[in-house]
Amino acid sequence: MIARLFAGLATLLALTLASTACAKTDHGRLIEIEQVAVPGLPVQRLTIWLPPGYDRSKRRYGVVYMHDGHNLFDPAKSNFNKVWAADRAMLAAMRLGAEPRIIVGIWAPGNDRYRQYLPRDIYDAASPALRTQMDTMAGGPVVSDIYIAWLAGPLKSWVDKAYRTRPERDHTAIVGSSMGGLVSCYAFMRYQAVYGQAGCVSTHWPAVDPRDLAGANPELIALWDQWFKGRLGQPEGRRLWFDHGTATLDQYYAPYQQVVDTRIAALGWQRGRDWQSKVYAGAEHEENAWAARLPEIFRFLLR
Repeated sequence: MIARLFAGLATLLALTLASTACAKTDHGRLIEIEQVAVPGLPVQRLTIWLPPGYDRSKRRYGVVYMHDGHNLFDPAKSNFNKVWAADRAMLAAMRLGAEPRIIVGIWAPGNDRYRQYLPRDIYDAASPALRTQMDTMAGGPVVSDIYIAWLAGPLKSWVDKAYRTRPERDHTAIVGSSMGGLVSCYAFMRYQAVYGQAGCVSTHWPAVDPRDLAGANPELIALWDQWFKGRLGQPEGRRLWFDHGTATLDQYYAPYQQVVDTRIAALGWQRGRDWQSKVYAGAEHEENAWAARLPEIFRFLLR
């Protein structure tokens, strides 16, 4: 499997000169790369943002890998005509002292998003009844283990070769929302030598449609608690961000997040230094809400 994954690196390298679009503005440069074939995954697509000044300097930059890349920069390419405005958030964070970083946005693969983002080990640990609900939503094999191996291996190797990066753990972050928050946690804990920071925004702890659950699900609460207990480890310079709102889908997250917060504190992580967990009253589960707090997230993670 590892050999097959690294075969995808050659495909990415071949695409370096075949980017489908390149837009340069006062807010940096956007590069689009379509049709990245990865064994075991749906076809992938990338949008890469280079900070202002990248082309005029020899400086090296850290990297933030972000899921749902189509919803990061351009409303015309987004699902709901609204975006995180990740480039503007990075510039705002930089003005307040955050380290400037390249952003690599990995598009969600349409209807395959759920099965690409649902942590495979949670799926494997779920009861038959819960797994049946997950199977219904997935519509195919859960492939998040392949996805995060590709992110941490072939994709990161290509990015580090194609751009002037600082490849070390302390200069590499992963960020996502909803199911993207789950897979960000998954990657952060599975590849501790790769990612120094993770932003898990409006993390979809119910894993399935919360309206199909009778309140907060005790099985899922226990699964997430044991997941962090067994996988998170000590901070050792890493930083972790959680948040959620209180409206729409976010209204279901508090009971799960509170258990996760308690577990992280029990593992010795110092809140405000190693990790943060915030509640935004009235905030909904949507891109405008995430855009509003992304500068704060970047400031904490990239300081």
